[in-house]
Amino acid sequence: MNRILATAAVEFRIALRNRWVAIAIGLMGLFALVLSAAGSAPTGDLGVDRLSVTVASLTSLAVYLVPLVALLMSFDAVAGEVERGTLPLLLTYPGARVEILLGKLVAHLCVLALAVVAGYGLAAAAAFWADPASASGLPSLLRLTWTSVLLGATFLGAGYALSSLARRPSGAAGLAIGLWLGAVVLYDLGLLAAVVADNGGWFTTDLFPLALLANPADAFRLFNLAASEASAAAAGVSGASTAIPLWQSALSVAAWPLLALILAAAAFRKVTP
Repeated sequence: MNRILATAAVEFRIALRNRWVAIAIGLMGLFALVLSAAGSAPTGDLGVDRLSVTVASLTSLAVYLVPLVALLMSFDAVAGEVERGTLPLLLTYPGARVEILLGKLVAHLCVLALAVVAGYGLAAAAAFWADPASASGLPSLLRLTWTSVLLGATFLGAGYALSSLARRPSGAAGLAIGLWLGAVVLYDLGLLAAVVADNGGWFTTDLFPLALLANPADAFRLFNLAASEASAAAAGVSGASTAIPLWQSALSVAAWPLLALILAAAAFRKVTP
């Protein structure tokens, strides 16, 4: 445990020096405030408090922004050590490779958690300022906070795996952007096209729910919208969020970080200095 914490302390200082802490907090704070102002307009039509509507908007923000920030922080984790020639020195330290990865994960998760808490906190403060009766939305906000950290852990692990496979920062960056486009953007578009083409057939009724649960970003969105009073504000996925049992999306959200870390450890084990 001491070796993991020592690695985490070093990585956190590197993140501070590279301005990643300030960049992540600034991005989350800016986008959260913008969505809080723009996404809470239909509060009166939905009949729910302003914070619940804000949480629905923040869920859409987190699906895109949290994976992107996590991949940008992690793509250089192993490939950068290889290119700078510091990996042989790092591996001489008295610690297993998985402990090195865990140390990097703890540091990067701390940065991501700070950004998430700061961004969501600003959005919640704006919601309470506009509607003092927003306290009923606090459980949804807390659930969104810890699931956002788990979503970030999933893509941090995926970033470490890609960084180990690429061995060069430029290649790892390309793979990371490709993963973000494929898993967060194109995956949903592909499912939508398949549903339209299927026209209510076997894919829509049987395979579509499983396909949503198989994607960590979609499982995250389903889990948060299924328990939110303002799921109607997220048109397009509200129907699926009520049709899929809550425990299934919760299981997917919890299992993906562990699976991603296992893949990263397996890829890092094959990296030679």
